[in-house]
Amino acid sequence: MNPAPNTKPSVVVLAGGPDSEREISLESGRAVAEALRESGHQIEYIEIDRIGTKDIAALPSGVIFPALHGVWGEGGGLQSVLESSGRAYVGSGPAAARLAMDKLATKIIAGNAGVRTPNAGIVTINDPVCCVPLPAVVKPVHEGSSVGLMMCDDEIGWQRAHEMVCADCTPGRIYMAESMIRGRELTVGLVDDGGGGYCQFPLVEIIPSTGVYDYEAKYTRGDTRYIVDPDLPNGVAKSVRAAAESVAHAIGLRHLGRVDFLLDSNDQFWLLEINTMPGFTAASLLPKSAAAHGVSLPDLVSMLVGLAAESKPRIHA
Repeated sequence: MNPAPNTKPSVVVLAGGPDSEREISLESGRAVAEALRESGHQIEYIEIDRIGTKDIAALPSGVIFPALHGVWGEGGGLQSVLESSGRAYVGSGPAAARLAMDKLATKIIAGNAGVRTPNAGIVTINDPVCCVPLPAVVKPVHEGSSVGLMMCDDEIGWQRAHEMVCADCTPGRIYMAESMIRGRELTVGLVDDGGGGYCQFPLVEIIPSTGVYDYEAKYTRGDTRYIVDPDLPNGVAKSVRAAAESVAHAIGLRHLGRVDFLLDSNDQFWLLEINTMPGFTAASLLPKSAAAHGVSLPDLVSMLVGLAAESKPRIHA
């Protein structure tokens, strides 16, 4: 008897990109490719820089899994190319990707959905006064992985951050200042359940050794603690998850995402940001949450490919 043919879709995993998070993307892409092979998919793993519609047309057939992080790879640029190509791909469409990458736009959407976010405003090189009362957090409006994050506990810290903003020559980079909320950092991983809702994965609490969950705490130091399904005050987990889903629906999140919050000493939670293509590295939070729910990484990425192959957009293209 001949074995049954492999009915799982073939997949083209893209990694790299032109953004500041390229190295993290390469790690994510390799992990995704390995997990998809383990789950029985035929895989093409391709490292890219910035590509266009003709480049997409030249790729092998199959669902595209763009494991890219950063302004272009995750923030609408690549998604616009993929959308115009007509290929099935994992992740949100261009509109949702652009909104989620813009931290200020996300705040407006969250506010309209009744979800608290810290006060914030644009940092300009011509205004030496912080636009929100100190202490504050200064960070780029359109970046992920805490790239460019600066903590300003006092006026000296603000002046140092302002000088760094003025010295940053990265084309198109805009900075914002956000009121500092001290508390517990929580994240909600979201994956479509195929019926208009989300799989109920556990929350994850992030406890960096220095108190600041910056780029080094995420990827290089290895001393950050992650607590899956942490002990929280009664009703908080349910409320945080509901808030995450509300913002995700409003933005038009498709297939997967991760929503980050801070829980203050009064048990009030504040939305920080939403990610449309969370990482798949060894330190990444969505895979940790899925694993605690009994969903392995091979099963998780295979589930995402299946959602993309069905081509069921949530709200926006």
